[in-house]
Amino acid sequence: MYSNEEFLIELLTEAGYVTPQDLQQAKINKKGQETPLQTLVKTGVVSDEQLAKLVASNSGMEYVDLHGFPANPALKTLVPLEQAKKYKIVPIGVNGSALQIAVSDPYNFETLDALPHVLQPELEFFCSTPNLIQEVMVTIYGNDAMTGSSTGEGASTGGDGDAPIIKLVENMLMDAFRNRASDIHIEPMEKDIRVRFRMDGVMVDIEHHPKRLLASIIARIKIMTGTMSIDEKRVPQDGRIQMKFGDKELDMRVSIIPTQNGESVVMRVLDKSSLRLGLSDLGFFSDDQSCFENLISLPDGIVLVTGPTGSGKTTTLYACLNFINRPDRKIITVEDPVEYELPGINQVMVKEDVGMTFAAALRAMLRQAPNIIMLGEIRDAETAGIAIQASLTGHLVFSTLHTNDAPSAVARLADIGIKRFLIASAVRGILAQRLVRKLCAECKQPAGLSDKEMRQLGLEAGQLASATIMGPKGCNKCRNSGYRGRMVIAEIFQVDDEVRNMINQNLTTPQLRKRARELGMRTLREDGVRKVLAGVTTATEVIEATMSDAD
Repeated sequence: MYSNEEFLIELLTEAGYVTPQDLQQAKINKKGQETPLQTLVKTGVVSDEQLAKLVASNSGMEYVDLHGFPANPALKTLVPLEQAKKYKIVPIGVNGSALQIAVSDPYNFETLDALPHVLQPELEFFCSTPNLIQEVMVTIYGNDAMTGSSTGEGASTGGDGDAPIIKLVENMLMDAFRNRASDIHIEPMEKDIRVRFRMDGVMVDIEHHPKRLLASIIARIKIMTGTMSIDEKRVPQDGRIQMKFGDKELDMRVSIIPTQNGESVVMRVLDKSSLRLGLSDLGFFSDDQSCFENLISLPDGIVLVTGPTGSGKTTTLYACLNFINRPDRKIITVEDPVEYELPGINQVMVKEDVGMTFAAALRAMLRQAPNIIMLGEIRDAETAGIAIQASLTGHLVFSTLHTNDAPSAVARLADIGIKRFLIASAVRGILAQRLVRKLCAECKQPAGLSDKEMRQLGLEAGQLASATIMGPKGCNKCRNSGYRGRMVIAEIFQVDDEVRNMINQNLTTPQLRKRARELGMRTLREDGVRKVLAGVTTATEVIEATMSDAD
């Protein structure tokens, strides 16, 4: 009921409301989880009102008698019901620009510190009894005030009467969701707050707010996670927000770090629609899709997806699992962290602080007799070695590596300590990928290629005869950018008998790459050129995404 009951019992004793005998009897008579102070109130040794007045006097707050508080529906526009229930408060009036709030526990400093950030900066606090506050809550909000309490786990606040900071943050999240942003960046500058969205891989300046709002915005976001400390501003914090906008679920991973100008926030919007994507949705042309589907349908071996951070590797792995997930197969994944729950699949989250590393999880999962294993990433020799052994004993293993192209994955595995004969035996295929922006289907228009772009893409004039070169224009659908969504450009390196011999012969990466191209491997840039000629992306996008593939 109160934050510091021992201190309050001392106050009651000093004031003569409670004797040592009363306290001893309360300790004997208390039931279940009831505290001695609750027993003292319940048995009538001290009344709620006496206690509240004593608490108010000692804390410097004014006591307010809420008996017969008039029904004033306008007050519920000042404090959302969710916040009233969560913090056990009620709005009781307005004094100039200050919102007047009644609380039952003036010693709950975490709540008192949070409320100016959650509601509005200027508040006046009054003290009353818990029962009277509950009665007034029902008077103001109706029977909804009786249906449990808020969990504080990031549910949407909703409603036209939400406080300004609540509404500001909610509108920001809704705008990001509507515009299919992958990240929200709230960055404190010297004189203001800059809000940027990452849309289709590009940072876009959205709005600026006064610097004085920073603490309130950060506090609101921390409260929405339900796990972050409002008071802690010196160290990084991570959390998660899950909420609903209408019938849409919004799931975000939140990172907050201290900077010179204040705390900076990045919220990654986790798009659950990616769970349902097929390989064709990612942008594969039919021939590459067929080739890759054959690889991931093999009964055993390792299939790797490579590329830099942000190149869509995890989404591709999910699409692979969607393709091969059947009731007669057992699939287990090891991820850091588990971002999405995949139906019908056993998922394990890495927790290095308790010894659940990638390697430890992989060892344990092999005892679960899976058919298919997905590792979020091969990071070290131990993990790679176990994955290799699993693939050689009848398991199909999917994982990712950070390499620029597909043939480089062989050297990367060798560098971390895997013998080349094991690589040759285990690896079935390697997909390297990048993401490029797709032209907006609503507004793209015919375009040409400059001489420089022709040279960079390795094109001859005759190749354009049957091409459909298109360029960006801009419309409301794409926020006038000319692009909407992203797609994969891919390089598929199949490990057949000849390639296995090349790996065993210790050929260098350039030699492997040259021979793979002779055997028909299409490079990232070459796949990108096909998509430029098909009018689904632009030369600029492909050139920028494949700078390391300029040969």
